[in-house]
Amino acid sequence: MSDMITVTLPDGSQKQTARGTTIADFVRESIGAGLAKAALFARVNGQDMDLARKLEEDAKLQIFTPKSPEALELIRHDAAHVVASAVQRLFPGTQVTIGPATEEGFYYDFFREKPFTPEDLEKIEAEANAELKRDLAFVRTEISMDEAVRLFEEKGEKFKVEIVKDIAAKGAKTLTLYSHGDWVDFCLGPHAPSTGKIGVIKILSSSGAYWRGDHRNPMLQRVYGTAFFDKKALQEYLTRIEEAKKRDHRKLGKELDLFHFHQYAPGAAFWTAKGTALYQTLSNWMRELTAEDGYVEIKTPLMFNKGLWETSGHWGKYKENMFLVLDNESGEHDFSLKPMNCPSHHLFYGFKKHSYRDLPLRFHTQDVLHRNEAAGSLGGLTRVRQFAQDDAHIYCMESQITDEVRRFVKLLDRVYKAVGLTYAVKLSTRPEQRLGDDSLWDRAEGGLKAALESLGLQYELAPGDGAFYGPKIDFAVSDSIGRRWQLGTMQLDYLAPERFDLTYVGEDNAEHRPVVLHRAIFGSFERFTAILIEHFAGAFPAWLAPVQATLVTVADRQLDYARKVRDDLRARGYRVELDERGMTLNAKIREAQIQKVPFTLVVGDNEVEAGAVAPRRYGGEDLKTMKLADFEALLAKEAALP
Repeated sequence: MSDMITVTLPDGSQKQTARGTTIADFVRESIGAGLAKAALFARVNGQDMDLARKLEEDAKLQIFTPKSPEALELIRHDAAHVVASAVQRLFPGTQVTIGPATEEGFYYDFFREKPFTPEDLEKIEAEANAELKRDLAFVRTEISMDEAVRLFEEKGEKFKVEIVKDIAAKGAKTLTLYSHGDWVDFCLGPHAPSTGKIGVIKILSSSGAYWRGDHRNPMLQRVYGTAFFDKKALQEYLTRIEEAKKRDHRKLGKELDLFHFHQYAPGAAFWTAKGTALYQTLSNWMRELTAEDGYVEIKTPLMFNKGLWETSGHWGKYKENMFLVLDNESGEHDFSLKPMNCPSHHLFYGFKKHSYRDLPLRFHTQDVLHRNEAAGSLGGLTRVRQFAQDDAHIYCMESQITDEVRRFVKLLDRVYKAVGLTYAVKLSTRPEQRLGDDSLWDRAEGGLKAALESLGLQYELAPGDGAFYGPKIDFAVSDSIGRRWQLGTMQLDYLAPERFDLTYVGEDNAEHRPVVLHRAIFGSFERFTAILIEHFAGAFPAWLAPVQATLVTVADRQLDYARKVRDDLRARGYRVELDERGMTLNAKIREAQIQKVPFTLVVGDNEVEAGAVAPRRYGGEDLKTMKLADFEALLAKEAALP
């Protein structure tokens, strides 16, 4: 065996180094001191590693620095360890459990009987940031499972012992430990070279959480935090968080009188008249768009016998998330409210024989769905038990996949642009456990790639993240304050046609399997509405606003004219209200602004005499007095569906 190995860098260049050289030494000696100083961790032949690890064989090497998108997740994982060590120093006897990085930061769960107070959290934050200044090295070691059990038993960490035994029961022989200073935890890593690589830690909040999410287990104290490379980035994040609180759809939903929830129907929204107007506008808009794009709208039953779910595979894998219904004849829970539309659409397709000339068939539906989400996971409109989707399934020939994906992306692009949402695209390819041979997956992935590239869309490749039945394209939108939401999806499915024996007759007069494309743009109406409320901060554009204009009079003598204006505008399809309360003009205008109504129409004696209104936009812009016909033309333009 040669003492030298070849290291291939991302630009394709190759360098030789001695076998057993640490990654850190290789970077310093073969690439440069600047990169070595900035480096946080490495990816070696696809595996993420600490810089202290050794290069033992030929390798493809990628180095990550604070400029890398992956870097924040790493230091937030580091920060979780630092916070846990700080907690145990400040509060002796506290036991540690788990502390993963999250999309926006991290959390760590602790076992102690007394909840953390705001003053406790301040102390934890100060101690954690002091530890960053000590710049303690993260040190990786491996020990046997028996040694790990003894180590954590000696420390009195019963939760860690339980986790170690679970890992050992799955066949693991060794465990990876990471220590900084005198504190140690186990995890897969990697970690940065030292705690000093973390710029700043911020503790955000605390809450209760059951061990392993089971209410029968002990209650833990969860500490939420985040970390950034510098205070400026942290401040930008905190400012965004404060803005997000102001925009919280649960807060605005109440203030704008859009929806309510009640304990008798957990996870199911009560839509007010205004909320229903908003909901129906989105619903009708999607109906128009899909009709223009060649879809037909169908409705299928809301409840099915378990036979459907056995055929689809959901009865065995998804039953606990379904609302089961008792069959009085059998005495068994043999029926379920449907949690998704796809199986019923497959039944619908199978009612008729289809020719290749019929394809593609595009079925759109907005039926109500029910999923038995855990009570603790429910939150406003973003996680509910009753909802509807802008759901659609496309049945097509394999040769039509690329065109159908192109068609879908163009529609999705139109929708997101209309509401000011930008998006990023991810193409998820074949997972390790999958159905179908490689040639089938090659064709499927090739079709999706070709469609994306023909549209000029940049996309991130997510190897192995596809569904077991086919690859998929996911669309993550960014709202007006930079938050990302997973929304649209296009999933390619070869399994359903097999399970449901779906066929079409080809040009050769033989039967063939269609391909199913599952697609959504809004996702659920409830979640999409929540996103839009927060994206617009409740100040919807005129076409979407529940109330498009509010009439206010200077005095009661103008009420008859104002009522006629309201009725005329309503007759033309606009959502207009008249404030007839005995309040001052300024109070009425202020109330319309609080309700974020796009137009407030002031009516005084001059407007009555001239057959006019004096519109003011939300935000205060005075458009001056204009003839009613002129205002209607303006409203018609801004209230038209995009």
